[in-house]
Formats: sequence, C-alpha cells, structure tokens
Amino acid sequence: MKILAIGRNYTEHIKELNNETPDAPVIFFKPDSALLVNNKPLYYPEFTRDLHYEVEIVLKICKHGRHIDPHFAHKYYNEIAVGIDFTARDIQQKAKEKGLPWTLAKGFDGSAPVSRFVSKEKFEDLANIHFSLTIDGKERQRGNTGMMIHSFDQIIAYISQFITLKKGDLIFTGTPEGVGPVQIGNTLEAYIENEKMLEVEIK
Repeated sequence: MKILAIGRNYTEHIKELNNETPDAPVIFFKPDSALLVNNKPLYYPEFTRDLHYEVEIVLKICKHGRHIDPHFAHKYYNEIAVGIDFTARDIQQKAKEKGLPWTLAKGFDGSAPVSRFVSKEKFEDLANIHFSLTIDGKERQRGNTGMMIHSFDQIIAYISQFITLKKGDLIFTGTPEGVGPVQIGNTLEAYIENEKMLEVEIK
C-alpha cells in the first residue's frame, strides 16, 4: 500500500499560500507509516513548531491500473474517506526556498489520519461532495469536490501514466482554503457532508 497526495488542487488554497497554479497535478508521497487510523491521537512532532492541518477527500484504489484512460478511471476506486494531510509548514517552507522535496514536511509518522471508508455509490454526484474540518468545535475549513482543479478521474489517470496504481493504494486529493496551525490539546473533527467521519486529538 502506498499513499499518494495532490498538492495545489484548490485555487483559493493556492492563493492563501502564495503559490503558483500548476499546469499539471502536483504529486507527492507519504510512507505507509504516515497512516493514522481508528481516531488515534497525533503526538505533536518535536521537530516542528508550525504543524498545520489540511482536510482532504481520500480515494481508495480497488484494482491494479497503469496508463488508465480518464474515461475509465472511475472503475479504479470504489470507496472514499476524509483525511488530514498534516504538514510541518516550517520545514516545508525551508525546503521550498531551496527547491528541495517536501518529504520530511509531509511524510512523518502519523501525518495522514484517515477515516473509515464508505462506498462512492452513497453519493449522487462525486463532483459535488461537501467536506469540512472543525477544531474544538469551530469550523476552520469547508470545501466541495466541485472546486477541485483536477477531478478524481483526472488525478487517477495522470498518476497512472507514471506510477502503477495497486489495490489498497490511497490518494489524498487536495485541500481547500483555510489551512492553519494546531496546538497540543486541540481536537480536530472532519466531516463528509454533515456526517462526522474522523476525530484526531493533538497530544
């Protein structure tokens, strides 16, 4: 199982971080040790002083695929979840300034909490799914998959031109505006539509 993630896939999030809009999806990896499940807490890493949350819809790949045609990409995932792409923003900024990879800023242990998965058949329109994040009961992020620059199918087709997708792989599909820091003691709750799917306490 591998975890792939898409950066800069929501226009307003690109603006809030003063980034350039990419011509193609920006892809990065998280190792399997980043995965955090069953609402387990995240222990604030000692190597950062600026830990940020980024709520995202996550796809689970259901079959092997390479060079997938966009018209058939929908057949390669059958479940979705909500996840948080935790980012050590200070480490990421230093890497960006030097033109270096974001691996340590994005891929540290526990940096990818993911909720339980639900069938995509539950949703009438995959391009119109609302999702959100609260911290200590206050909403911080709200997005809709219709706001993505690159759709689910486009993401899968693009990645598969370079990397073979296998059953069980996870894809974080990007975050909307509203990202920010967390502190020890915060409780984060993530929702798909109005259903609470994920809870993460920062310890």
